[in-house]
Amino acid sequence: MFLQDLKNLQYPSIILYLLKWVLVALVIGVCVGGVTAFFLRALDWSTFYRDENSKIIWLLPVAGFVIGVLYHYFGKSVVRGNNQLIDEYHYPDKVVPFKMAPLVLFTTLGTHLFGGSAGREGTAVQMGGAIADQLSRFIDITSWDRRLLIIMGISAGFSAVFGTPLAGAIFALEVLVIGRIRFEALMPSMLIAIIADQSCRFFGGAHTDYAVAVVPNMSIYNIGLTIVAGICFGIIARIFSKSTHFWSTQFKRLNYPPLRPVIGGIIIAGLVYYMGTTRYLGLGVPVIIESFSQQVLPYDFIVKLLFTTFTLGAGFKGGEVTPLFFVGATLGNVLVWFLPLPMDLLAAMGFVAVFAGATNTPIACTLMGIELFGVEVGQYVAVSCFIAYLFSGHSGIYSSQKIGSVKHPIFDIEKGKILSEIVDFRRRKNEEDSGDGLS
Repeated sequence: MFLQDLKNLQYPSIILYLLKWVLVALVIGVCVGGVTAFFLRALDWSTFYRDENSKIIWLLPVAGFVIGVLYHYFGKSVVRGNNQLIDEYHYPDKVVPFKMAPLVLFTTLGTHLFGGSAGREGTAVQMGGAIADQLSRFIDITSWDRRLLIIMGISAGFSAVFGTPLAGAIFALEVLVIGRIRFEALMPSMLIAIIADQSCRFFGGAHTDYAVAVVPNMSIYNIGLTIVAGICFGIIARIFSKSTHFWSTQFKRLNYPPLRPVIGGIIIAGLVYYMGTTRYLGLGVPVIIESFSQQVLPYDFIVKLLFTTFTLGAGFKGGEVTPLFFVGATLGNVLVWFLPLPMDLLAAMGFVAVFAGATNTPIACTLMGIELFGVEVGQYVAVSCFIAYLFSGHSGIYSSQKIGSVKHPIFDIEKGKILSEIVDFRRRKNEEDSGDGLS
């Protein structure tokens, strides 16, 4: 009976399956890790040069025009970025063009060099997805295998750019469908996340270290304080998501897409000149670090939110996640005025919880909090992430996310959202094919 059970498990097939995806993970993971290391080092140089030559921000409209022209005339097939990867997972149509990777890489560097407020996650994820999907051209794979390649690309990019392989592996699964995870993809996603992270480190990619000095023992009282903080983080995450879509809609009123980042660049440069500070440009990592140890300006989180959503809505490239870290950490810093928890702990909670609410990925963000700040903060970041996830609603920064399970019956699947997904997808594809330009 025991030997028959072992035979029924079909270990040879399982081993071949494992070897197949280990090989794929090695090839894609090393490539994505290496490219991401180059991206991180180039991003550091761009940030340093901009900080040393602040007047370069007056060239932001010129950089915006170049970015707009590149995507309008050469990048219409990849202009939707992360949403395009999510769409290709749900509705496999055609291989993601490889040009997505170099286009988003160099336009993101241009955005940061000349003073746009953006992140880096979107760039790494798009590079990872584009590189991974190229294997579809050379090997005979099933439709599920191709979906798995896209998951692996997202996982590799996220893991390498932040140095958080556990969070990267789960993020790639969690971001596709709100409330559902495909566990059969967990093994390949985890393998490539670790390989990409190690490859990025090997090629010189550096990550910021964060620390939470004191974590109080969890108690009923502290649970209550954490829930209140999570509600605040969730509301701000929703405002961030809505603001991104709002500015994108406003800029689409300009019929010639390359003009959108030009106008946006002029406004951003003017605002920076008027305010007399570059505090809210780029990634904002120095301010994030500052928020863990000293009181920041009480309006830092809302100004960064406006700068980032405006920058991305205008058509500049990058990502939202590091700015979300900025918004969350500085908001947590401010909450110390009202909630008797350590400043660095509140900053850490906000760091990941606003991200969780805006991307609808609370499990990945909980793991990220543990990887970045230590297992001691686990209970606090978990509670804050899931409360923020609940209070952010079903909207998020990724409009192509499907709803697999509602967060609460009161949302009622937002009345017809699931039924209209295919129609929405076809509409977006028609807009892309007709040359709607920058999204």
